[in-house]
Amino acid sequence: MVDFTLSDEQKFFRDTVHRFAEQEMRPVAAQYDETGEFPWDVARKAFEAGLLNIHVPEEYGGPGLGTLEGCVVGEEMAWGCPGITAAIGISNLAVIPVLLAGTEEQKKRWLSLLTQELSFASYAVTEPGAGSDVAGIATTAVRKGNEYVLNGTKRFITGGGVASWMVCFAYTDKSRRHNGISAFIVPMDTPGVTVTRKEPMMGQRCSFTAEIVLEEVVVPAENLLGQEGDGFKIAMLTFNKSRPGVAAQAVGCARAAMEHAIQYARERETFGRPIGQHQAVQFMLADMAMNIAAARWLAWHAAWLDDQGLDNAQEAAYAKAFAADMCMKVTTDAVQIFGGYGYSKEFPVEKLMRDAKIYQIYEGTSQIQRLIIGRRLMQK
Repeated sequence: MVDFTLSDEQKFFRDTVHRFAEQEMRPVAAQYDETGEFPWDVARKAFEAGLLNIHVPEEYGGPGLGTLEGCVVGEEMAWGCPGITAAIGISNLAVIPVLLAGTEEQKKRWLSLLTQELSFASYAVTEPGAGSDVAGIATTAVRKGNEYVLNGTKRFITGGGVASWMVCFAYTDKSRRHNGISAFIVPMDTPGVTVTRKEPMMGQRCSFTAEIVLEEVVVPAENLLGQEGDGFKIAMLTFNKSRPGVAAQAVGCARAAMEHAIQYARERETFGRPIGQHQAVQFMLADMAMNIAAARWLAWHAAWLDDQGLDNAQEAAYAKAFAADMCMKVTTDAVQIFGGYGYSKEFPVEKLMRDAKIYQIYEGTSQIQRLIIGRRLMQK
């Protein structure tokens, strides 16, 4: 029997996260968007409440939640504020490669750091000349005895300015293309690692997205995840686990925009009655509700497949592409319903529209998701 009914425990956790988002995130969302500062106060409260590092197993100090539960958490947090969610939840992405390919010693050392005290980890693939094309990275890692020397530049690294360590992808054998990429755990305080700039982002501005330069950075061979050449496979498997969560966050962002639009449609009057009584507006709201529901089920299904240990690459691409495009449409339509007020920073839908755009870009653009789906279809 197929059943996506949440258990009582899952419902309790969802409601707990929702209250946190309502009480701790929404009241300061506009402030952090305006200043672009990292939301340390919110992060501390989330850490103390046990809402961070949700996929870290219990033996390393985390709750060990599954991918589906991560979708439930992500939706509620993004409903509170997509930008703060991206900021304080970035470690969830960095944790996945360690869980997938790390040794027991690596898991114990690096994952426990995140749960023992408030700290963050980042995921460093993107470069100035390589984003969706992971095989196009230029960063190199040269083996010298029991160490690797890394050189290169990483760009648009979410949380890069506050992370304690990062999973960094680099070529150990350029001649093998994607089969020559390897993954390393790199402490951010390693000599030669420099955060050179904070990116001036359009939306999700408090996530401290950064450029990171690596110059003759020496890391021990024990920091290699898996074997040399495993990096591309690790990156792709990581995205299969993370994309349902990104889709769920897009659902949360869109849901927030829709709720604001519904409330405004009830209050704003034109031609002697609330605009929500006009069919044109009702149709826009109806499309919002339908597509939000569809995106949620796509995300949950992709997550459920992953939790069952089944291949979810195609379904994760479905969810990520559909939810991201849906979120951009819903937030844009919410601004439209607000009219001139929607274009003003004094109303929340303007921020949600800016926050929404990145869902179509990071962790694989909407076009890349379609490429994954198309290739899968042609293989059948």
